[in-house]
Amino acid sequence: MSVEQREALDAMLRQSPLAVDGDVHEQRRLFAEMMSSQPLAADVMVETAALGPVPTAEITIAGSVPRHVVLYFHGGVYAFGRADLAADLASEIGRRIDASVISVEYRLAPEHPHPAAVDDAVAAYDALLDRGVAPSAIVVAGESAGAGLAVATLVVARDRGLPMPAAALLMSPWADLTLTGTTMDSRRGIDPQFTRERLQRAVADYAVGHDPAAPLISPIFADLAGLPPIVIQAGSREVLLDDAIRLAQRAADDDVDVTLDITAGVPHVFQAFHALLDEGAAALDRAGQLLLPLLDA
Repeated sequence: MSVEQREALDAMLRQSPLAVDGDVHEQRRLFAEMMSSQPLAADVMVETAALGPVPTAEITIAGSVPRHVVLYFHGGVYAFGRADLAADLASEIGRRIDASVISVEYRLAPEHPHPAAVDDAVAAYDALLDRGVAPSAIVVAGESAGAGLAVATLVVARDRGLPMPAAALLMSPWADLTLTGTTMDSRRGIDPQFTRERLQRAVADYAVGHDPAAPLISPIFADLAGLPPIVIQAGSREVLLDDAIRLAQRAADDDVDVTLDITAGVPHVFQAFHALLDEGAAALDRAGQLLLPLLDA
């Protein structure tokens, strides 16, 4: 793996104008510009769609006949991001597990604080089942806040008696909105994007009127028993590393089949930079190798 690639990515992220504690409308614009500047692979197609009442983006690979479905939740600290902007990373997951991808356009804070995102995510999963897709053919996936939302979705679905999907893939999950993970301090300055102080604004906007330690806001505190196998990936240079570690431990304590995959020397959601970073593509390959047997079973 290339030290030069990691150093170039770190420098790029430190120069980014994106600031999660800035004006939310400006940050949404900057985030959309940044994500749109990364061209999609020529064979990736994105179409506007819906699952029940929830808008989505359906992402497919030209010429493929998918056997599985990824229900995807984008990141963006619950305040920015869009379903279609996740197409590059989401399509790379679909490519590796022979799946089409449905990226969910859940409502965002501060206009729509908790539980709006969870309500939308669960409604989308329920509608996917109503569409006749077999649970054994579904992977629920997400990055950052979207990974935390994926866990909350599974917890609610389990409590409502809905069948569980085959597996979940969580990339750099934001699973503790109390911001108490040890790496909030030990990775301070090492993480090129986030600090506890930067994330506090997003917590206040999303959790307004609720305890940030509530299980559906911070699934690190949820009962995870009965959830499907979970693959968790994170980088060693992110303040949310301890969220991934503690979430994996909580899953193991609740007798959930869990794989924790930590890559050294890389930042938050490093898989999104798979075209620039060898480690990103390699992590996606490993995720596919872990998920496919669960789907085929």
